[in-house]
Amino acid sequence: MMKFTKINLKGDVKLNSATLLSEKILEHAYKRFASDIHFYPLRKQTNIYFRINGKRVLYRSITNAEYELLLAYYKFSSKMDIGEIRKPQNGTITHHSRHGTYSLRLSTLPLNHDESLAIRILPQEENYTMDHLFLFPSQINILKSWTKHRSGIILMTGPTGSGKTTTLYSLLEDILQEESYQAITLEDPIEKELHHILQVQINERAGITYQTGLKAALRHDPDILMVGEIRDKFTAQFSFEAALTGHLVLSTLHAKDTVGTIHRLLDMGIKQVELEQSLIAVAAIDLLPIKVQGEEKRRGAILELLDGERLKTVLKGGDLPDINNHVHSFHYLRKRALAYGFISEETFQNE
Repeated sequence: MMKFTKINLKGDVKLNSATLLSEKILEHAYKRFASDIHFYPLRKQTNIYFRINGKRVLYRSITNAEYELLLAYYKFSSKMDIGEIRKPQNGTITHHSRHGTYSLRLSTLPLNHDESLAIRILPQEENYTMDHLFLFPSQINILKSWTKHRSGIILMTGPTGSGKTTTLYSLLEDILQEESYQAITLEDPIEKELHHILQVQINERAGITYQTGLKAALRHDPDILMVGEIRDKFTAQFSFEAALTGHLVLSTLHAKDTVGTIHRLLDMGIKQVELEQSLIAVAAIDLLPIKVQGEEKRRGAILELLDGERLKTVLKGGDLPDINNHVHSFHYLRKRALAYGFISEETFQNE
């Protein structure tokens, strides 16, 4: 249960009411394995949605008065400014439940007359193995083979919530099970606490940006460096310089697919010669709703992989004529998943 200092929310009765309502919403979200909670204020009520297996579903509605109290409660709990309604804010809460321990990432967004609230749910006690995450074991072996390099950069791309960071965590833990390395992560936020790894929380208000964090991390003599996300030209350049100077760098980047990742890096000012010398591979991740006994109960990851000779072809500006039919393309993998009965015809058609 969350514990908070007494605050002025017009009395203990209203504070207790907000606490109970919060607990009820969170417990239902955990029970249904929701990845996000969306609070959507309307004129007469506030709708609450859960994102479950990638789909946004209506959970329930509450009164706007209840939402106003709940919003103030969450802002205080996550160390936001309760009085600030004109600017977006972010905060985090660690919540202990009978379902486990969760890190909640909260984000507010000012609207015309209200504020919306989104909560990302990050389980802290779930240890997903690579076998649990991915649909095809052969792709796991390829990912692991990339980490045998002692220097260079491996990039994971995909939309928000697709499992990029979870995959990098698994790769890191796999590496450290085999050998003792100095591993440092730079994250915003830290999604899960890991053992035997130095994790740095990016906090721009305190002056800890990806830029300053990278510089400080390199002074700690890391063998492996995980950059939570390459967001700008400076972070991209510094990450590639770290790879060129003898470090194995793992990071994520927002791009549509593997080839799009190369174009994005070039737009960020990374030179072709730097890509050729330090980029080990790119993996674009996609989550598919998997059928279990005829029902879609969980999601499994497939990877569009770009490495080896195909990577060299792209880096030299060449086209990939087999882009859709190659064994590591999204189209081919979805077709294979359909043939094996892992996904529905509707899922395949909606690619």
